[in-house]
Amino acid sequence: MAKADVVAMILAGGQGSRLGVLTKKIAKPAVPFGSRYRIIDFPLSNCVNSGIEIVGVLSQYQPLALNTYVGNGHPWDLDRNNAGAYILPPFQRNGSSDWYKGTANAIYQNRDFLDDYNPKYVVILSGDHIYKMDYSAMLKAHIEKEADATIAVYEVPWEEAPRFGILNTKEDDTIEEFVEKPAEPKSNLASMGVYIFTWDVLREALIADEADPNSNNDFGKNIVPMLLAGGKKLCAYRFSGYWKDVGTISSLWETNMDILDKPEEINLVDRSWKIFSRNPVKPSHFIGQGARVKDSALTDGCRIYGDVEHSVLSNSVIVERGAVVKDCVLLPGVVVKEGAHIERCIVDFGTIIGKDCKAGSFVEGEGPYTNKKLCSEGICVFERGLKIKDGAVIPANSMVDVDVEVPEDQAIIESTFRV
Repeated sequence: MAKADVVAMILAGGQGSRLGVLTKKIAKPAVPFGSRYRIIDFPLSNCVNSGIEIVGVLSQYQPLALNTYVGNGHPWDLDRNNAGAYILPPFQRNGSSDWYKGTANAIYQNRDFLDDYNPKYVVILSGDHIYKMDYSAMLKAHIEKEADATIAVYEVPWEEAPRFGILNTKEDDTIEEFVEKPAEPKSNLASMGVYIFTWDVLREALIADEADPNSNNDFGKNIVPMLLAGGKKLCAYRFSGYWKDVGTISSLWETNMDILDKPEEINLVDRSWKIFSRNPVKPSHFIGQGARVKDSALTDGCRIYGDVEHSVLSNSVIVERGAVVKDCVLLPGVVVKEGAHIERCIVDFGTIIGKDCKAGSFVEGEGPYTNKKLCSEGICVFERGLKIKDGAVIPANSMVDVDVEVPEDQAIIESTFRV
């Protein structure tokens, strides 16, 4: 392989358990977002726009949909000779096979891939964040400061700082300390999970970390503290654009709504920093006579005959006459039958909401699918491939999961089918 100055590695193997049924069949980075994208589109597009031509995508949990979606990297212009996008699942080595034990171990297991390119620098990225960032500017700062590692940071509200890994820095942004979810933070500089390492330094640290039986094999918990303890120079790189971790139901819903409410912050039609994606070939969307669409985003293949307000619709969604969809996120192939009324709902691939159903934030009470651990703020989530019974009533904060045992007289799932 040709030598490269920079290789990016996207950590895309997480289960995303806090997204509940949305990640039952697919990895979190493959979850649809914003009408025509997947979450993985953002780090991939950032790499291309930043001039990084070699990208490893480290997959593990439910990898089929993600691997199929990324393919050879063509939609992101990453199908090149001696460059491109590479899917890197765990594999058998020396008679044994291990799942990735942590973020650092995932990179450690793929050190041969990195050694083949022998880069000067390695960019480590999370596959589950929504943001647009120029990694080349961060790399420039890394080189100018002669850093061994540079960590992108984002100023979060002080009251939210205990939820993040926090970096304490000197005036010149040299990092003095990394604290994971501090009870009493000294700083509000949160790690974004975006790292640039000088490869020689990182390679040595990964080998030492793997040899430690007590390590969690994690960048934040182990690699960064190890480098600090070893006297390496670590610098913070301040990022001030839009950035959201979409690891929970509420954050995924909110970030989709931001497309509608904050287009100046999360501009997805910016030609100077395009977000590339792989989209199915569908006919243009159609809005029928008498239909009403307001403050919404929809894409090819959608057919709207009812009312859609402040919602994000993926390809091939059908909203029948007399149906009301408000503040919702509908994934590909969803059908909302006539007379149904849904608000603050996330509906997964292909699910059919039956006639005259009522679901979401405006429905009071609790039911057998109430799941306040994962669903909050009145949001309801429906698993993929369900047919919901006509006239069903689903209260706020429900997660409709086919695996939940429900008394027969309270069942709302009429049937299931593969999607």
